[in-house]
Parts: sequence; C-alpha cells; structure tokens
Amino acid sequence: MRNRQLLSFLSFLLVLMLFIPVSTSAAEDETEDVILRKMSDMTLEEKIGQLFVVHVYGKTATDPNYEQINVDNNRGGKNFKEVIENYHIGGVIYFNWTDNIGTPIDTEQVNVLSNDLQEIAMDQRGEIPLFISTDQEGGIVQRVTSPGTVFPGNMALGATRSQGYAAESAGILGEELRSLGINMNFAPVADVNINPENPVIGVRSFGENPDLVSRLSVAQVNAYREENVIASAKHFPGHGDTAVDSHYGLPIINHDLETLHEVDLKPFKAAIEAGIDSIMTAHIVVPALDDSGLPATLSKPILTDLLRGEMGFEGLIITDSLGMSGANVVPENRVAIEAFKAGNDILLNPPNVELAYNSMMEAVESGEISEERVDESVFRILKAKMDKDLFDDPYTDPEAIENIGTEEHLQTAEEIANRSITLVKNEDDVLPLNGDDNVFITGPSSAKPDLLTEALNEEEIEANSFATAMSPTDEQIDEAVANAGEADKVIVTTYTANTNEAQQQLVQEMEATGKTVIVAAIRNPYDLMVFPEVDGYLTTYGFQDVSVKALANVIAGVVNPFGKLPVTIPDLYDYGHGLDYVETEQSADGMKTLVETLIEEGEIEDGRIARSINIHLTSVSHFEESDSADKVIKHMERFKQLIDHQKDNGMVSAKAHSFLMTETDRLIEKWSRGE
Repeated sequence: MRNRQLLSFLSFLLVLMLFIPVSTSAAEDETEDVILRKMSDMTLEEKIGQLFVVHVYGKTATDPNYEQINVDNNRGGKNFKEVIENYHIGGVIYFNWTDNIGTPIDTEQVNVLSNDLQEIAMDQRGEIPLFISTDQEGGIVQRVTSPGTVFPGNMALGATRSQGYAAESAGILGEELRSLGINMNFAPVADVNINPENPVIGVRSFGENPDLVSRLSVAQVNAYREENVIASAKHFPGHGDTAVDSHYGLPIINHDLETLHEVDLKPFKAAIEAGIDSIMTAHIVVPALDDSGLPATLSKPILTDLLRGEMGFEGLIITDSLGMSGANVVPENRVAIEAFKAGNDILLNPPNVELAYNSMMEAVESGEISEERVDESVFRILKAKMDKDLFDDPYTDPEAIENIGTEEHLQTAEEIANRSITLVKNEDDVLPLNGDDNVFITGPSSAKPDLLTEALNEEEIEANSFATAMSPTDEQIDEAVANAGEADKVIVTTYTANTNEAQQQLVQEMEATGKTVIVAAIRNPYDLMVFPEVDGYLTTYGFQDVSVKALANVIAGVVNPFGKLPVTIPDLYDYGHGLDYVETEQSADGMKTLVETLIEEGEIEDGRIARSINIHLTSVSHFEESDSADKVIKHMERFKQLIDHQKDNGMVSAKAHSFLMTETDRLIEKWSRGE
C-alpha cells in the first residue's frame, strides 16, 4: 500500500510540474516544496479527511451535553475532538443552531473553542491546522451577532452604491472573525438578483446590476484579504434568477450563454481577477452550460471545464452544503463522490460524515477516483492554509475579542444603515413625520413594528404599535384596523409581502380606513408591487435592529434618505430610483438655500460657522459656472471634511450633517457623470 502511494505521489509530481510556471519566485518554490514534503508523509486517510469541512454540535471541543445529538446526527463522533481524530478533517463550520456560536455571542467561548480545535488538530500526526469557517455575509445571514457588529447587509450596501462602505464592512467583519479564530468566511455573495420572487438570495445580493455586484464584491474580496481571512465568492455560476430555494428543491436557471456571461458570471470573473481565494458552488441546474440535468455542484462541464478551464480559476472550489436538497439528486453515498469528480476541492457539510468519508475512500481504493486527483485538491487546500500562515500560527489571541463590537465598528454600521434607507414613494410629502402626527404602526413581529415605535418615540414622535403573525389572521387585521382609528397616519412594516397574501390584506384594510398609509418594507424591496397605491413607501433591505433604527431616523426626518434602488420594482420604479427631502436644486446655490433653512431650524449655529460654509459653497458655485468639474469635485470633498469637523465640534447637528453630506455626495456624483 505504501509503495503504491509513493508511486502515485511521484506521478502527481510529474503532472504538477506541467502547471508550475517556469518563472516562479524562490519563495513560491520553497512553499511548494514544503507542501509536497508534507503531502509525501500523509496517508490516504489523512488526505481524504482534508477534503471535508463539517459541522459538529457543541460549545466546547469535548462538550458532554451534545454527545448524543452528534451521534444521532451522524457527525462522525461524539464531539469535535473525536471527529477530528477519527476523520482527519480539513475544517469545521460554525453555526448558531449547533451552539458553536450563541445568540447573543459569548466571544470568549468562541475564541476558546477555536483555539482548542486548532490545538487538537496540531496534536495529530500530520500537524495540519483547520479551516474554521462560517457564513458571515452581513445582513440577514450573520452567525456572529450582538455584541458583535451587525451590518445591514449586501443589498443595503448596493443601495448606497459605495465601494468604500463595502470594503469597510468586510474589513470589520474579517477583523471580528479573526478575533474569534475564524479564518474562512463564505462571503461575499456574488449572485445578481434579478428575480423578485427569489426566496433564497434576495437581499443577500448587492443588486440586479452585474457591474455594481462586481465592484462591491471585489471591494469585499480585497478587504478580507487585508484581514488575512479566506473569502469565498458564492454561489457559482449564479443563483440570482430563481424562484426555488435550493435548500428544499432544485432550481433551474434558463439563461442563454450570452446572459450568463454578461450577468451571472460577471461578478465571479471580477472576483477571480481580484485574486479570490475560493468559490462556492450552487445547487442549481444551468442547461446552457450542462444539459445533463445535474446541479452545478455535481457538474464537471461547469466546474472543471468552465470555472477551471475557461475562466482560469486556480483557487479552492467549495461545494455549498451537501445536505441541501439541491445536491441530493444522486444516491446519498454518491453525493460526495460526484461532487469531487465534478471538480470540487472541499466537500462542505455532508449530512453523514462517516458515509461520505468512507464513500470517498472506497472510490479512491477502487480506482474510480485517482490518487493524483486527490493530491491536486489536497495541494490547493494545504497551500491555502500556508498562504494564510496557519501552519506557523493557527491560534488567535484571547485578548483579541476586545476588537469585537467596538464603538467605532458600531458607528460604521449605523452610518451605512442610515445611508441605505431608500424612500421610493412620498405622495403629498407624507414624510417626514412631525411632532404633531399621531402614528399607528402595525405589521408582522418579524418586521419589527414595536422596535420602530420605540425608536420614533425617542425622536418625540407619538406612536404606538400592534404586532401580528407573519401571516396576519383575520382577527389580528380587525384589531389593527380598530387601533388605527385615532391615528393621523398608519405605517405598516412588511416582510416579503409580495408573496404573502395575508400581509397584502392587512395593507389593503388599512387603506380602506381612509388614513394616510405608509409601508416600510423590512426585507425585500419588491413589496410595493402588490399595493402600489399606498401614500408612502420605504425599504430597508433587512430586519436587523440597526436598519430599523435607521428607518426611524429617516421617517422622523433626522436623516435625509440617500439610498437608491439596487433593483427594479417591476412596472413601477427603475433601478437607481430614490427620493430625498431636499427640494432645492442640485447645485452649490441650492445647497446655500438648504443651509439657510437649516439655520432657521436651529440645526446650524448662525454666525461664523454658517459664513464659513456659505463661502465654501460660493466658491464651488463659481466653478460650476465655468464648468470646472474637477474643481467642483475636489472642493466638495473638502466641504465634507469641513462638515465632519463642525459636527464633531457640536456646531452642526446630526440632522444638518446628514442633509448636507447626502446633498454633497449627490452633487459630486452629478459632476462625476459629467452632467
């Protein structure tokens, strides 16, 4: 057996030499030599183990409270320690539902767990560190929550249009993950969401425009690299146009080749060019790429021919969870085998660890899968671990948890949330509310009507609320209508109401009262499609507290709405639409008028500060008259620094700062486009 392994490994070396560039640096040569020496000492069992990243229940490496759960759920052992020792796994994935990460998070517990797992792995014969991974996309998919930094999510970032915000958020997420010992993040989501009924992607996407998705994905790829965290663009070749959730079914993407290359694949191409570490596959059928009916995860034409061959990707290919329905279109003992044969390097989260591992061993021992093919993937896995310095030091500093949820991080999340809220419709200027308005707020509890009420009360807006079920009952709707009787205005918070008839009925019954009705879509922005006659409509792109509080800021007029739709609301509003509360013209002179209004409202201290602001705007006005775009942009960037400084000094209120900054950015954007 040992001789056969040696011959196989020598054959692999010969194959590998064909792909190593002649001009590799001495450092690269040394890294490859170290990896090859490490591989030459590995058994086949150890190599197969490196292909797997699995979940295990428990708060600690040997948690006695989850032993039976792990056995009953086919985790490959009673605890993390046994699974590592039994199967030499390449990595683990943390979830909230496995109690690896609590809600709220106990940062010390996760830090200790990560370090203990790495110590167990490094105590094994092979001394190979683990990938410790999770899904920390931001928004509705965040495993690390409070007191960590909770961000409003990708579509909210798309609404800001800001690569800077995309990079800042990923940088903070990466730093906080590293502080917990998590070195691999299954993000960013590079899917282009063009289907309003998409049940699984939606606001997890940056938007429907492939160029926007590409820019923001690349910004996050670069930020994760700066934090030394392995990033993974997902879900290849693009999960954005489906009405089926691949957790529970098998979606089919019927795009032609031109659409695939111009839309779905474009962000992945950009991520590859930016040096993305890994790409996660999708359990979706794409007939234009493979007419076999197999999902991309099991498709050699999609993963080996397209992703490896045509697109030139050299990093890690990772399956989406192999326990999802979309992957289970072959017998259970064949799923891991077929995924590996298709071109995947890492087999993520098989539902039965022992079965998947043994199936792979048997496939190699029978010759169905060559040892050379196994070596190719193991080489990539070890190289990724070495590139991130995990062999030198896989541990995290226990004191690093002080970096989690810092005031600076939380303020960044709040700023992004404030900038993301999109005012789509505002008939007769029903927004912002004022102190004289008596407001009633209702909607599903998951759409946070109570939290919105509390936040508005803090802004001295008189409001009360009534929360319903996700699908409001007739009795709940009747009670909501009765409660609205004394209100001047009604706000309905909705949660994917475009696919929920009961929520639609709630809004319709509110409209029938004759009250002013404002809808705030707390998840997907498409809800307006089913009740287009409402008086006002805003969208937050997420139900996180940070987004709901930002919504309150906009509704109360403390923050000027800035977000622009990153998707089209079919037959109603185009991509890029977004309103604000400023009625002056988009120019420096228009901003001077805005300054006068803010002075009258007591938001800017009249006198020297006001004169300084107006002098600056007068100079910009002269540059506008002479069509000097570069000077307009340059001086308005300086103007932002001025306003920031005056806010820090207490001379400009938070409201004035928001209104001036948003209008400044709109003016910069206008002149950047050459208008």
